[in-house]
Amino acid sequence: MRFSFIKLLLPILIGGITHTAFAQTDVANMRNSQMSFTRVAQAYAKYNDSLRVLFQKSGLSYPPKDLYIRDFKSQNEMELWAREKPSDPYKLVKLYRICALSGILGPKRYEGDRQVPEGSYFIEDFNPQSDFFLSMLLNYPNYSDVILGDKKKPGGDIYIHGGCVTVGCVPLTNEVISELYVACLNAKMNGQNYIPVSIYPTRFNKRGLDFLGKAYQADQDKQKFWVNLKSGYDYFEEHRKLLPVMYTPEGKYVF
Repeated sequence: MRFSFIKLLLPILIGGITHTAFAQTDVANMRNSQMSFTRVAQAYAKYNDSLRVLFQKSGLSYPPKDLYIRDFKSQNEMELWAREKPSDPYKLVKLYRICALSGILGPKRYEGDRQVPEGSYFIEDFNPQSDFFLSMLLNYPNYSDVILGDKKKPGGDIYIHGGCVTVGCVPLTNEVISELYVACLNAKMNGQNYIPVSIYPTRFNKRGLDFLGKAYQADQDKQKFWVNLKSGYDYFEEHRKLLPVMYTPEGKYVF
């Protein structure tokens, strides 16, 4: 586990992602570096063409220009969305299965609590030689987590990864992480510096809200936190677009 206040200096307006293009040499260097690892090269060879067909069937160009990922802990589901330009609504590309879950519903608040974070994040790094096959680092803890979590040990090193085991990350099968890794890596090399990732306890529909209300009725802190997250969820459900994510000094999300 690790934590650095350097994370606080990273962009927090992750909903209004801008696509500042990499210099051509930077893209080439990243591609050469990633492809030098057998797992990445094999994943690219196996999934890149089928991903191209998948995106084209959704009316989207490939490699992707703008991706968005949504996770739902209670349903063990992950959605991959994409769009052509910032003014477009996102289109659902594929639904994946999250194959394991640790902890209970609710945000991560300290190192060792085995909780999968909840909130708004982005992919910070790509690890081609992970202990869990392939992995993509999330920028946990974000500003909200720093304010509301343990001040000394909020935890860290939260990944979307393969291996289908977890103590607080988002685990996928090796096949699924291979395909998702290729899609996200292509978006990164195509200029999307920060791929947003939203993690929710459940889908905030009637069934999900009824469950949260009954199962966590006594936990007012979680209830208030989920009401806060729901405003961003609702906007995306209505418009298929993301609002910029900002925070109050108390750690509340402002969408």
